[in-house]
Amino acid sequence: MTEHLDPIRLPANQPPQFYRGGDAIARLRGASGSDSKFGPEDWVGSVTTMFGQETNGLTRLPSGLWLREAVRGNAAAWLGERHVAKLGDSTGLLVKLLDAGQRLPVHFHPSDAFATQHFDSHFGKTEAWIVVGTYGDDPRVYPGFAETLSKATVAEWTREQDAPSMLGALNSIPVRAGDTVYIPAGLPHAIGEGVFVVELQQPTDFSLTLEWRDFLASPEKGHLGIGFDTALETLDTSGWDAERLTTIVKHTADDGAESVDLLAAGSGAFFRADRIQLTGGAFALDPSFAVLVVMDGAGTLRTERGSEFPLAKGDTYVVPFDAGQAEVSGAVTVIRCRPPAPEER
Repeated sequence: MTEHLDPIRLPANQPPQFYRGGDAIARLRGASGSDSKFGPEDWVGSVTTMFGQETNGLTRLPSGLWLREAVRGNAAAWLGERHVAKLGDSTGLLVKLLDAGQRLPVHFHPSDAFATQHFDSHFGKTEAWIVVGTYGDDPRVYPGFAETLSKATVAEWTREQDAPSMLGALNSIPVRAGDTVYIPAGLPHAIGEGVFVVELQQPTDFSLTLEWRDFLASPEKGHLGIGFDTALETLDTSGWDAERLTTIVKHTADDGAESVDLLAAGSGAFFRADRIQLTGGAFALDPSFAVLVVMDGAGTLRTERGSEFPLAKGDTYVVPFDAGQAEVSGAVTVIRCRPPAPEER
């Protein structure tokens, strides 16, 4: 008799980073913030390692098994046969809690085609941010250049490490909880101090960092060994005016529906995210691999075979496809993150 898979509650997984932050993650999880100054990212349900590392970044299940190995050993049950037919035994998704305790550097990520050519990876790194909290005087994000630039100009800024010009050329957008920003591969961007996000991305750690000085140890860590001239081939230097930004930025804070589709159109080929917000009822979840982040309240996650799991603020769960038609109930707010639907990829 085949043993069915159930959702698994995950502990925090905060590999060391080069920038400050983490107190907002500690507050969400109800943990002490004293050790979180360089724990600004919590990699949830991760089958991805940090660039060039063997295990840092991977999620270890309470059983002691790496999630990556569990999925590879039983991919159809974890992911569903249609997912496996499209994306193989990768979850196709990395979810992070990211708390920017300082401004992040100006950087961008490769497309699938570029990653295949230069990093031997089927996946590039398209991503999206769901703002779940802010603090400080002026929380904002910086997506895309406001005006079209030449690659020669950006190359000069990179050689000179002209951070004011790099940052000044980007759009600067104030944000609040409920705002979401879709970041296609190639789009230059930064996240400002005081912005706490649930981040969805393709399952890689390819960050091409134009503004490396004062953040990274060397320019090689900025271009990941391929050289900035090559890296700039995948950079989007086109202008993103206010009208164009509306295609990647959404404002969802005032949407009180039980289920809110959080991300901009076009992102569905890479991942899906919705906010489930209940005041005492129940909401059905179609069978799918998913990562759940409980933002507030308390409730219950129930599988179609009757297994029940408590949901409380700060909990994170990985849900296998094999859990079947599940249900969330209670007075609870949950962000559900999923890979692309098989027909979208």
